[in-house]
Amino acid sequence: MTVPILQNPWRLLLAINAAIIVGVFVHKIQLPPYVPYIHLLVDYHFGFIKRALIGAIVALFTAKVPVWLVFALGGATWLATLGLYARLFQTTFGFSAKTLPLFVFTAGSPFFLKNFMHTLGHFDIYGCALAIILLLVPAGSLLFVATAALFSVILVLIHHIHLLMYVPTIITIVVIRHYLACGCRRSNVVFGVIALAAVSALFFAAQFLGTMPIPEADFVAYLKSRMVDPARTDLLQFAYIWYQPLAKEVADTWGRLPHNILGLPVFALLIWLHTPLWRFFASLVGALACDLHKRLVMTALLGISIAYLVMFAMVFDYSRWISNWAVCMFLMLHAVKMLPARQEAAPIPAEDRKTNIFGLIITLIPRVGIIRPF
Repeated sequence: MTVPILQNPWRLLLAINAAIIVGVFVHKIQLPPYVPYIHLLVDYHFGFIKRALIGAIVALFTAKVPVWLVFALGGATWLATLGLYARLFQTTFGFSAKTLPLFVFTAGSPFFLKNFMHTLGHFDIYGCALAIILLLVPAGSLLFVATAALFSVILVLIHHIHLLMYVPTIITIVVIRHYLACGCRRSNVVFGVIALAAVSALFFAAQFLGTMPIPEADFVAYLKSRMVDPARTDLLQFAYIWYQPLAKEVADTWGRLPHNILGLPVFALLIWLHTPLWRFFASLVGALACDLHKRLVMTALLGISIAYLVMFAMVFDYSRWISNWAVCMFLMLHAVKMLPARQEAAPIPAEDRKTNIFGLIITLIPRVGIIRPF
């Protein structure tokens, strides 16, 4: 006799996901926001520097930054991303009994909204939100390409690692939604190449010219002047990242590699638990009407994955990187669905016992983490 929850668990799984997200939020607001808070303090007061856009925007509205602003701003961004993704899912697949398992495997994945809640205040979610917007807005003119370029510039100014984390996904969205649909006229190809070159140049400027130009002690003193509670010096312990060269970041990452690589089997297990989703993704690609589109999609997925491998070699926040890679795959799922298909791909089966068990397990996993699994 089959247990009732394994017969039709999907609505219940959504409710469980909502409860877990609330629990993660309650836990998160009790933790010191070391990295997110200092990013709200850093601005362009001493000239162009990396990782300063969000702090510069905050500085336009307040001279003193309270700690609670990390959670207020992060929470608002998280809610906006949830709303955007719900709208995207409705537009691409629609909400019905047949698509509910797909929604659980994406929105309810520990890689996605639950992990964004755990990393509340970090910059990753901005790339996801802007990529979703590009999947929703009209893409028939060069204004779409310009918007994508603007979003990429914003992301690089927030944190230059976005060039590897979400810009490849944005490029793929632009290619799928604009160039494959509207054609590769000389004018729009040249515009796209110039936009990509500009974003790349900004990345190199941020990476190699965006170091803080004053002594660290003076920098910390300025940050204290922007704090509501300057006594909270513990929140400034990561000020060194505005001085750390790329070579030092890579050396730290490789120094931690023997320990951090122990988490790879856990990441592999988490990815395997999404097998019904990956099978559906493969069926979507296989159902595309044009072989050229299939090859381009596979090349794009490989390119996005290679960008994340480069990130793995440079910065050691492995749990965040693998989670954002999965989110990029979820977004690519929607992008591929927008291409012409010769037939409808079969949805994830709602009554398959093994699929239901996988859905239950990923629902019960509250998040993936920041550096090491969990």
